[in-house]
Parts: sequence; structure tokens; C-alpha cells
Amino acid sequence: MSEVTNKEQVHLIEAQDLKKYFNIRGKGKLHAVDGISFYVDKGETLALVGESGCGKSTVGNLVMRLLDPTGGKILLNGSNIYEATGEASKLLFRKMQIIFQDPYSSLNPRKTIRSILREAYVVQKMGSAEEIDQKIMDLCTTVGISHDLLDHYPHELDGGMRQVVGIARALSLSPEFIVCDEPVSSLDVSVQAKIINLLMDLQKQLNLSYLFISHDLSVVRHISNRVAVMYLGQIVEIADVDDIFSNAMHPYTIALLSAVPNVDVTKKASRIILQGDVPSPINPKPGCRFAPRCWMAKPECSTLEPRLTEVAQGHCVACPFWAESREEMVNAAKRTISEQR
Repeated sequence: MSEVTNKEQVHLIEAQDLKKYFNIRGKGKLHAVDGISFYVDKGETLALVGESGCGKSTVGNLVMRLLDPTGGKILLNGSNIYEATGEASKLLFRKMQIIFQDPYSSLNPRKTIRSILREAYVVQKMGSAEEIDQKIMDLCTTVGISHDLLDHYPHELDGGMRQVVGIARALSLSPEFIVCDEPVSSLDVSVQAKIINLLMDLQKQLNLSYLFISHDLSVVRHISNRVAVMYLGQIVEIADVDDIFSNAMHPYTIALLSAVPNVDVTKKASRIILQGDVPSPINPKPGCRFAPRCWMAKPECSTLEPRLTEVAQGHCVACPFWAESREEMVNAAKRTISEQR
């Protein structure tokens, strides 16, 4: 499955037919990521959303080369990151960083905040001790860490401030691109808002690009420019954030959006409760992986492999029946809801 792009354009980050299979002893291969393609341009945020277990975090780890791919490429400014070695690899990865999901386990509990922030500069040999100390001070000012906290240990900080330290660490080498792997999912709602606003302010200030991995669609709507929807290792829809929320075309996306809480208590929720079993990602069968749960599935869906196709400018969907209007999809969903009641 591939996202339609302008082949002459060089994107900041581009995944081409990316795959990651894990061998499961005695069972076969688990298709965690199965042939996905996407791009992220300078200064934009691409959100990657989907149910837990769909492969979102695996994609983030592949992009950061924390996992080796089974197939495919990740291009940074047109260069394949998997081919970089030695000093070239070191220079390449100054431009790419990651913010991990859990601020409690992603920081070394034996090191002070100062030591944690110093590490990247030392490894990359970026200045003398005095110069590095000044860089750390400037970095703390940028993200809002009090200099008084530099000699504290992670366990002495609250969850929100620990994640700010994680953000500061990701910014230390002045990257162009950051993978945000569910950076607010383990934080209180009030703290989440502060972290999201900080990420958005830093993006404008430093012209950063994000791959924002999340299952919280309300956060995604606030921070992203485009959204890619994943289901069982494949991207089923990708479009501008406004198009996804107002004109979703894939049945799974429609079902996913129906689960978003509505703050308007006067409106009755029309949540789509999916029926059927989730197919196994181990040695998946041919055909659409969403078909066993799709209220619009047709006989050919069990054999026809859907391709991610551009159906409107910038809007790609992996459903051969996308031409059936969204209204018809929603009506079919409402009929299903009525039957379930």
C-alpha cells in the first residue's frame, strides 16, 4: 500500500513500502507493519492513529532505526537512513530524534537532569565542557526547565516535567524531525494540554516536523496537519486533518471517529460498535483485513487486496468501494446501530 506523492519532490521524511515482520516460533510471521508508505514535509505534523496493537509505535521505531526493517526504505532528505554507517550515520541522526511515551522509564534514574541533557552533546563531541554547559542552559530556557532542577534526579520531578526533560533531550542536537510516540498518553489531562502547547510552540519557533503517534483523536485534531489511519499494520486512509474529521471515507475511519466523545450533551451519540473478530496479524489471509468487522463488506473483500489510492487531492483511501458516498456509508452504519439496539 502506498501514499500517492509527487515523485519529483524530495520530502523531509519518506517511508517507502515499509515492512516489519516478527518471527513467532511455531506459528509463523507476525506482520506488525505491512508495506506502508507516507511522507512528512518540513514544518508539518503527520499524525499516525489507530487502535492499540495496530503497529503505530513499531513504525516510529523503524523510522528512528531502533528496529531493522524486513523491507522498504526510510528516506531523510532523499537519503536512505538504513544505508548510512559510521560518521555519516552519526551526522544523519542529529537530524532525527524521538520523544518516548513513558517519561518514567525513558530517563535514566541514576543520572541528574544535567547529565541526561549533557549526554548527546558529549557523544556527538559538540564543544568544550563550558560550551556544553551553556548549551544546556539555553536549552532549558527554550523548553521552560528551571535551572534549579538541573542537579535533581528524574524521580524528584512530576510526570509533566519529566516529559519536558524528554522533549529537551530530543531538541538537544537541533533536529529537523521528531517522532512523538504517544508523548502525553501517560499524563493527566491538564498536563497533556501544557505539553501539546509546548510542542506546537517549539514547532513554530524551530520549524520542526513531527510524526505524532497517538490514539487520542481530540489531541490529533488539535496538533496535526495530516492524519494517517492504521489498521493491523496497514494505512487505510490518509488526508488533511479537516478532511479526515469532516469527510472520512474508509469504514474503519468512520467507526473510529464515532468513538470520539461529544462534549455537546444535547446530541445523542451515534457510536458504531464493530462486530466480528479482529483477524490475526500472524500470516494474515488475503483480502481486506477490516472486512470481517466491516458493515459494508462485499464477497470480493475477502479476496481483493485493497490499495491506498488517491480519490481526491491529498486524500487517499484503501477501499475499492470508496466511490459509494460517505452519506451511504453513514446510513449503513446507522442501520447497524439500530439493529444492535
